[in-house]
Amino acid sequence: MRRRIAFLCLLLPGPLLATDSAGALGRAQTPGLQVALRARGVYRGPIDGIAGPQTVAAVQRLQERAGLPVDGVVGPQTRKALGKLGEPLFGRRVLLRGLTGWDVAVLQFELRRRTLDPGRLDGHFGAATEAALRRFQERRRLVVDGVAGPAVAAALGRTLAAGALRRSAAPAGIRYVVREGDTLTAIATRFGTTVTALARKNDLRAGDVLQTARSLRVPAFHPDRVAGASTAPSTWAIRAAIDHWSAYYGVDPSLTRALAWMESGYQPHVVSSAGALGVMQVTPPTWDFVEQVLLEREVPSTADGNVRVGVAFLAHLLRRFEGDERLALAAYYQGAKAVRDHGVLPVSRSYVANVLALRERM
Repeated sequence: MRRRIAFLCLLLPGPLLATDSAGALGRAQTPGLQVALRARGVYRGPIDGIAGPQTVAAVQRLQERAGLPVDGVVGPQTRKALGKLGEPLFGRRVLLRGLTGWDVAVLQFELRRRTLDPGRLDGHFGAATEAALRRFQERRRLVVDGVAGPAVAAALGRTLAAGALRRSAAPAGIRYVVREGDTLTAIATRFGTTVTALARKNDLRAGDVLQTARSLRVPAFHPDRVAGASTAPSTWAIRAAIDHWSAYYGVDPSLTRALAWMESGYQPHVVSSAGALGVMQVTPPTWDFVEQVLLEREVPSTADGNVRVGVAFLAHLLRRFEGDERLALAAYYQGAKAVRDHGVLPVSRSYVANVLALRERM
């Protein structure tokens, strides 16, 4: 649930080289850059997703105007100079009507590229963009709700889905806390790696008995290879579990549905860079806390169990913050101690606002 907040620069051809470790991310994000540059009055070329000489020159003009190093590199300071359209990159949040940003511009470009009319390519999610998105969802047999989450990103193609949501949700470097009964084989299968790679990463031998509570480094996570991925529960089964446990723990089900959608898009096999798992994106320490302190019983590592743990934890946060939903959601995102010590961080305010906006559609 806790996330490391970080800005990623943009990897583009030519002088715009910089940043992300996967080159495909840049081309997928380029329309957002072009829309933002055009809004700043430094770019008059087409919104075509091609970072050619005109786009490079526009970045340099913006940098010169803002008093930044004129290197053509779209880093955090350059993106800040772009204003509201300078962030976030596509795939970092769920998109819905009323939002403005770089990611909205990318969504509009992708919809137009598929002969759907989102209105002006201006980075503002309005009625025309929502209507085009609904047509796209209907065409691809997705839930037609006018909300662009992980399922929409995946349907838009591997460049966007793998380069943004899935990369942020499943990079190398995951840490897994060993639970009673775990084996190297079971853990390797769960995370789509091999026993040999997992053992080598942790200085173990394939036949070693694992100590409970030991933290293991997982060498890589491959979503397409996760055990059970092809038999994942349906969206409706996930929603039924959310409604059941929400009623059981006395939490408004529409709030829990919105939180689950914001966290994972109801995807049970998503794993974050912090090791947060499943529909409710529960970290291993949080899972242990819920089992040992709140429930005093073990919960099976299933999609239903993940939902139960997440809802129980949300109910705990609501009690801890005396029913204040905004503080409870912020604590779910940045950690309860951080909320107590530092208040709600700016990025958490955006997260909370998105969850509460989604709630109206759930």
